[in-house]
Amino acid sequence: MFDASFIGKEYDSFAMEIEKGRLRLFAKAIGETDPIYLDEKAARVAGYRSLPAPPTFPFTIAMEANQPFLVLEDLGIDKTRSVHGDQSFAFRGEICAGDVISGRQKIVDMYEKKGGALLFIVTETRLTNQRDEPVCDLRTTIVVRNG
Repeated sequence: MFDASFIGKEYDSFAMEIEKGRLRLFAKAIGETDPIYLDEKAARVAGYRSLPAPPTFPFTIAMEANQPFLVLEDLGIDKTRSVHGDQSFAFRGEICAGDVISGRQKIVDMYEKKGGALLFIVTETRLTNQRDEPVCDLRTTIVVRNG
C-alpha cells in the first residue's frame, strides 16, 4: 500500500457551480441559523454577492468531485479500511452562490505509524473561482488501517 512514488501526484482538475439551494440545504444540515446563509437579501445586506458558503462547505466540493476516493482507488485501498482523519481550511476569498469553483488535488505526503499498521495520506487542494482567484486551500488526511 505505501508507495512514496505517489507523493507529488496531481489529479485532473474539477469544477462545480455553487447553487443557492445546495448552500441552503448544507446550512440547514449543519444547524446554521444565521440568515446570511439562508436568505439572499440578508446576505446582500451583509455585503455578500449572493448566499455565502458556510465555512466547512468547501470539503463537500472535493467530496462531490470524488477526490478522496481517487487517491484510495489509485493506491488499491479498500474504502472500508479508511477514515477521514483530519481536515483544515485556509480561506483566501468568498465562495458564493453562482460561483464556479475549480480545484486540483495533490498528494503531498504519505507516512506510516504503529509499525506500518496505519498509513496516513495527506492531500492538498486549492480551490479557485471563475476569475481564477484562490478562495480556499484544503488539507486533508486520510488514515488507512493496513493488514
